[in-house]
Amino acid sequence: MKSFVIDSPGTFSFGEKPAPVPAPGEVLLRVKRLGFCGTDLSTFRGGNPLVAYPRVPGHEIAAVIEQVTPGVPANLAVGTEVTVVPYTTCGTCSSCRSGRVNACRYNQTLGVQQEGAFTEFITAAWQKLVPARLSLRELALVEPLAVGFHAAARGQVTQDDTVLVFGCGMIGLGAIAASGLYRKVNVIAVDIEDAKLALARKAGATHTINSRTTALHDRLLELTEGHGPGVVIEAVGTPQTFVSAVEEVCFAGRVVYIGYAKAPVSYETKYFVMKELDIRGSRNSTGEDFRAVVEMLEAGRYPVDETITRTVPFAEAGRALAAWAENPGVITKIHVEV
Repeated sequence: MKSFVIDSPGTFSFGEKPAPVPAPGEVLLRVKRLGFCGTDLSTFRGGNPLVAYPRVPGHEIAAVIEQVTPGVPANLAVGTEVTVVPYTTCGTCSSCRSGRVNACRYNQTLGVQQEGAFTEFITAAWQKLVPARLSLRELALVEPLAVGFHAAARGQVTQDDTVLVFGCGMIGLGAIAASGLYRKVNVIAVDIEDAKLALARKAGATHTINSRTTALHDRLLELTEGHGPGVVIEAVGTPQTFVSAVEEVCFAGRVVYIGYAKAPVSYETKYFVMKELDIRGSRNSTGEDFRAVVEMLEAGRYPVDETITRTVPFAEAGRALAAWAENPGVITKIHVEV
């Protein structure tokens, strides 16, 4: 079977390898559609410290069940279209024991710490499968949207909150949709690209701010009656937005970080105490987040067409990834048909 491989930073190839054989309790999946994740982009650019090369990327998956084995439930029959929860759990670390399995200390995400789904067939434990009444392109959007949904859950977003989301890329859009479309909350989206802000409105943002052309702090005070937003979700990963999240959130507010800052961050730590802030990380997503995204997509409430910037055949995957690396600001999501 064919596989797409990132051989080293900036280089890729297509290889051949045997199709995997499912163990008892697993299924064989024929991969139909994949999304390139920001993690895959980071791997291609050489900025992902969790990756060893060469690596088959990919964990945003739409697939069809090709073969089942003993122990697989009857509802997961051959021909069923599914997406896949791409994380592993050890069951014994402190995160797993506390029920927060998405933050497993020993997690091995497909396409990051282990070989991914940019290939014709993969195997998966049946417990990792999420069937849904969705199109293939919708199924391949579930995982990245779920990461944003998890950030909103970590922020304990309620209808009494005003939520600020820094960054209108794919993960930020998930946080916006989780807050605006799903929880019906007032959402302020911040980015430096007007096209992304326009998409954010379709994804559930009530207000948008281009922080390159507008005084962010002043506008936030206008929109929140001088208080600042109650929840700030950081989905950019820059030192500036990490600091702004703490500065702009209201007193007794909540800050959620999804991205990794690309450089050390220096804080005015008095705000942590003066505002009595809750500062939280958000990692991966849970089965509950997946189900919430599926519910939203099945209801037809999310702008799928506008989110997928490009769709390319499998043979064009490398060139599409390289083009994204050259001009990341114009791409929200690249899908690859296998």
